[in-house]
Formats: sequence, C-alpha cells, structure tokens
Amino acid sequence: MRDFYNSLSEKDRRRYAAIETSKLGHGGASYMRRLFGCDDRTIRRGQQELGASISGEAQRIRKIGGGRKSLLATTQGLDDAFLEVIKNHTAGSPMDETIKWTNLSRPAIAEKLKEHNFPVSVTVVDQLLEKHHFHSRQAFKSEAGKKNIPQRDEQFKNIQRLNQKYHEEGHPVLSMDVKKKELIGNFFRSGKLYTQEPIRVNDHDFVSNSDGKVAPHGLYDIYRNIGYVTLTTSHDTSEFACECIRRWWLTYGKYDYSGSNSLLLLCDCGGSNNARYYIFKEDLQKLSDELKIKIRIAHFPPYTSKYNPIEHRLFPHITRACKGVIFKSIEIVNDFVAKTKTSTGLKVFTSILDKNFKTGRKVADDFKKNMRIQFDEYLPQWNYVALPTAISI
Repeated sequence: MRDFYNSLSEKDRRRYAAIETSKLGHGGASYMRRLFGCDDRTIRRGQQELGASISGEAQRIRKIGGGRKSLLATTQGLDDAFLEVIKNHTAGSPMDETIKWTNLSRPAIAEKLKEHNFPVSVTVVDQLLEKHHFHSRQAFKSEAGKKNIPQRDEQFKNIQRLNQKYHEEGHPVLSMDVKKKELIGNFFRSGKLYTQEPIRVNDHDFVSNSDGKVAPHGLYDIYRNIGYVTLTTSHDTSEFACECIRRWWLTYGKYDYSGSNSLLLLCDCGGSNNARYYIFKEDLQKLSDELKIKIRIAHFPPYTSKYNPIEHRLFPHITRACKGVIFKSIEIVNDFVAKTKTSTGLKVFTSILDKNFKTGRKVADDFKKNMRIQFDEYLPQWNYVALPTAISI
C-alpha cells in the first residue's frame, strides 16, 4: 500500500489517503498519517477535494499560480537593464524599423546583466529575449539583387505562355542550369551521415590538393518530373551546355517525344548560356543544324534565377541526396546524384562527360552576318530560336 501511495502524483496521494481514512473510521487519519508519513492537513485537503464538485481544474496537480515566480515578474528594473545592455549592440533593417537584431550571445548578455547588479542565468536571458521578441533566426536569400528591372513581369508572362503552348503541342519543355561546382578529393561537405567510424577529411580545402572540380549540368523535364545531370571536370562553357542538350536529345528526347521537331529551353541570363553571348548562340545554331530541330530559348530576366524551375524542383533534392558524402571521385558523385528521388516521383538520370572544353573561344567572324538565330519581335533580348538550315519560320 505504501509503495502504491509513493507512485502516485501529489494530488492523487491526497485523495488516496483520504479514501483509505474514510474506510477505517475513527482513528483512521492517525493510522494513515503514520503509514504514509503524511501530515493531517494533507488528509483533510484530500477529503475536501473528494467532497468538492469536479471542475475544469480537476486535471491539474496544483492550483493555478503555484510554484516559484519568475525573476521577470519579481525583479524590478530587470527589463530596463536588459534593454540598456543590448542598446549598444543592436542593429536594424534600413528598410523596416521593426526588424532588429543583436550580436551578443546569451552568455554575454548574462555577463553584462551581472555588471548591472542583476546576476541571472542564461535561462532568464532566454525569457527576456522571448519577451522582447528577439528570436534566433538565420538569414535566407529572398530579396532580388536588383529590383524594377524593365519588362521583368512581361517576360514572366511570356515564359508562361510559351510553356503552355509547347506543352499543349506535345513538345519538350526543359529547365536548364549548372549546379555549384564541388571539389573532388577528401574535403569536408556539410551534412551528416550514419557511420560506424568518424569521417576524417582534410583540414583545409585547398584547390591545389584536389583532383579537380566537378560541374553538374542539369536539364529538368518540367512535365515528366525527370532530371538529367551531366558531370564534367572540365570547364562550364557554352559548348558544354550544348553538348549536354545534344546528349539528352539523342539518348532520351527523340524517343520520349517522337515526332516532335521543337524544344523549349528555360534558362538564366548568365553563365555558360548568357543571353548576351553570341558564342552560346553560335553553338546553339550548330546543335540545331545537327539535330534538325528548332531550339527555342526563353531567358529569365536578370536577378530572377531562383524562379527557374530546376532551382527548386531538382537541385535541392540532389543536395539532400548528397549531403555529408565525401566526393573522392567523380564516380561517387555520379552514383549519389543518380539516387536522387522524391515521394512525388522525381527521377534523375546521370552521366559523366569525359571531354575537354576550351575557354576563351571567339565567335566566327561571319556568324553575326549569316546566323540563323531568329529573335522574337517581343522582348528579343530574352527570346529567340535557333533554326536548322533547311527550315524557316
């Protein structure tokens, strides 16, 4: 009986002692007091609770307001001292006066409060930060590098129109971009893995100690939800970008879209597929002539690359599949990228391109004069199509 009593909560002990006392009648309270080692007031309170009607507070062990009061409620001047401490260590957003942050750590704030004759713990500092709406947050990239870009919204609407048109006509719509390059070798990569032994890597990420860099070029089929990633240790050039498109068409595209003679590529304004570089257009023209298909390009406006579908529908999942993995060889990169998948059915096909791509190439002298690139009348700086030699619009 005593063991059972000790296993109960504070409230249930009172009530159990009161029930057993009522069974014994006269002298029962004295016996229960000696048996359970409790006070007469505990038994009387239990009897009162048993006689009272059950209310909404019946689930509580103690009454509301029980326990020691917080220092924030009992210490005068603590809030003022806290605000004074962080006053000289607070910055704010120039665009929104309600956004503020401090560079002091929690222990540093506690130490400075101690200097103001308020010796408090880090727990109290947490309560003060919460009270004054300071929360631990990480900055995230959401602001466009440059706003008010002329004809920005018009191009987005144009991309949407082209996207829908090509899809309804049964032509492929691909999003294209190159993921961040990674060093090959025994180098640290963010993320955790389940291992039986510690993973030890180089203490410095010197390029001179690497076996090169791997550049993952991605093509993402928007409507099939399939990614095609080509890896190279050479340079990310327009020739490389066009070679990736060529390999995709010959390996997958012409079979998945049999009968199609046109392709829509959505890509950024910079990088190897820069909207201003004629070398990309020249390589694109050669590719169009070889494959005998129209290749239409629609560039996203400057500083809007995050809206490129591949950026949020393929690359984040590749990052997740490869987190914590040490890229000691390009074959390892290939294997883990190929394992990328999602519950919504994303699949990724990978390949390694062992070819050297030269940098610093120049456009042929007569290309601009004889090129078959047709620029749209509407927003021509971002919209154009490469036509095979034997085809006209």
